[in-house]
Amino acid sequence: MTAKGSIPEDSQALISAVRDQDVVISTPGVGTSLKPAGLIARSVPAIVSAMRSQGVSRLIFTSASGVGDTVRDTPLLPRVMIRVLLHDIYEDRAAGERELRSSGLDWTLVYPVTLTNGPETHRFRVGERLTLRGLPRISRADVAGFPAGAGR
Repeated sequence: MTAKGSIPEDSQALISAVRDQDVVISTPGVGTSLKPAGLIARSVPAIVSAMRSQGVSRLIFTSASGVGDTVRDTPLLPRVMIRVLLHDIYEDRAAGERELRSSGLDWTLVYPVTLTNGPETHRFRVGERLTLRGLPRISRADVAGFPAGAGR
């Protein structure tokens, strides 16, 4: 199923994308921009609304390590980067998470560490609180494969 549109503006494309789905996997982001323009905070209500309109209740949502309470497990270097360079992006993600948490949906938040363009390795750790050191990284390919492989 393919749907083309712009979130959060194109609600019909979003409704079309979630129609007849059991689970929605959402991985919104601003790419290399440091200006989020409230993308996540504006997108989560649109996603939730589309899901409700189609009777879909399960959402896997990709955030970022260091957002919200996960900052307590973030090593020093990434924490400094978040405070200095990525503050607006992380605030936008936190606002979206607050909206998601109050949505009533059956949601799971995924918090990948620094993303790379490396190949899929199938080597990553999953847990509620992981000990991280230095500048932990994971390839986008491994993050993309995570929801499908999480049940293995």
